[in-house]
Amino acid sequence: VCIHRVRSCSSIRFIKSKYVCVFDKSALKFSHQQRLFRTSAVSCGQIVQFKLSDIGEGITEVTVKEWYIKEGDSVSQFDSICEVQSDKASVTITSRYDGVIRKLHYSIDDIAFVGKPLVDIEIDASKGVASEEDVVETPPMSHDEHTHQEIKGHKTLATPAVRRLAMENNIKLSEVVGTGKDNRILKEDILNYLAKQTGAILPPSPKAEIIPPLPKSETVPAAPKDKARKIPVPVSRPIVFSGKDKTEPVTGFQKAMVKTMSAALKIPHFGYCDEIDLTQLVQLREELKPVAEIRGVKLSFMPFFIKAASLGLLQYPILNASLDENCQNVTYKASHNIGVAMDTEQGLIVPNVKNVQVCSVFDIASELNRLQSLGSAGQLGTSDLTGGTFTLSNIGTIGGTYAKPVILPPEVAIGALGKIQVLPRFNGKGEVFKAQIMNVSWSADHRVIDGATMARFSNLWKSYLENPASMLLDLK
Repeated sequence: VCIHRVRSCSSIRFIKSKYVCVFDKSALKFSHQQRLFRTSAVSCGQIVQFKLSDIGEGITEVTVKEWYIKEGDSVSQFDSICEVQSDKASVTITSRYDGVIRKLHYSIDDIAFVGKPLVDIEIDASKGVASEEDVVETPPMSHDEHTHQEIKGHKTLATPAVRRLAMENNIKLSEVVGTGKDNRILKEDILNYLAKQTGAILPPSPKAEIIPPLPKSETVPAAPKDKARKIPVPVSRPIVFSGKDKTEPVTGFQKAMVKTMSAALKIPHFGYCDEIDLTQLVQLREELKPVAEIRGVKLSFMPFFIKAASLGLLQYPILNASLDENCQNVTYKASHNIGVAMDTEQGLIVPNVKNVQVCSVFDIASELNRLQSLGSAGQLGTSDLTGGTFTLSNIGTIGGTYAKPVILPPEVAIGALGKIQVLPRFNGKGEVFKAQIMNVSWSADHRVIDGATMARFSNLWKSYLENPASMLLDLK
């Protein structure tokens, strides 16, 4: 009866193993029947096509930057599969199923489209978690291969870099004991596991050592800074003369810049420039830097610039607004999501610090450290790069005094900060003194902001920075 059933039903997927022992293999005379019988006897799962879901923000295509798995790997729900990059952010794609990876539909740097298959995953058919339209035919597979791959592990916590290291060394994360918080697997755990397998002896991992500050009597005097003029060193890149023109598609963050700057040309810009005496702020930062370092945060000038801008926006909310496309409505933003332009290997990106109006200077510094680390690694998320309401661009870190910044729609204002220079200035008594001077260049949307408003905001922002103690009166 069962043989007749195999002959008559071409849609049958498998026969349970308890029926296999009833028949002798010689009873199956036809090769077609043998193929169906062999496939069904060892296959106990179905393959689903895991499609790239909608990332949001109108993104329809992404570039595959890195795979964290390979064909034949076992994955669990929420395990990282790959990292993709859109024109707005980098996103890590995680698995929706427990199963075995059977096929990767894209290679590194390929363009993947939303709604199209990303990987094929073989799952347990008895769980019935896959929709019928996602199921594809199960390919033949040996019993030994299936037993090796069907190792079900618990949910593992690990960063993409750790997963990459494990994949390169053919280590299953489910077999590694994590020593991090919530049993998170660290790089040291992978190395220790690898050492046990190979018999290698690894040196102990260096740990951060907190060195107490020296007493004043033992403080080592700082070495005098070189007064000579610094000559910029060109970036060393290999020069290749191929003799042929090269055409590359506009992708990633560069594609986003083209789109944003094309829209920015529709805005009538007007500029306003001024200089700021940061002598007192430089002294204050030098006093607070060691305190911030003890708390694990690098303190730059930017947190002070951002907080002062937020205090100014409370008085001039029109600068923290947006104008609709038809120029009929102005929306005053409740949150001060202040963007900071960053120069990265992927190009210009502008992540923003959320809700600056309720953040302390230390909170802002901590968030900036996080954004800068992710930006350098190209791992900023969509939430970090969207929702900005006001922008500051620190061109002084590279060089330059004045600039003509371009507004990022739908924002209505942006500021460019020059480098801090030691210049001679006169005090109230007419005496020359050494001052720490920084120049600022503002651009504003002249459709909704007039020059007087921009100048008053700049003067208020300037007063906070020139007299940083005055910010204590308005800090919330």
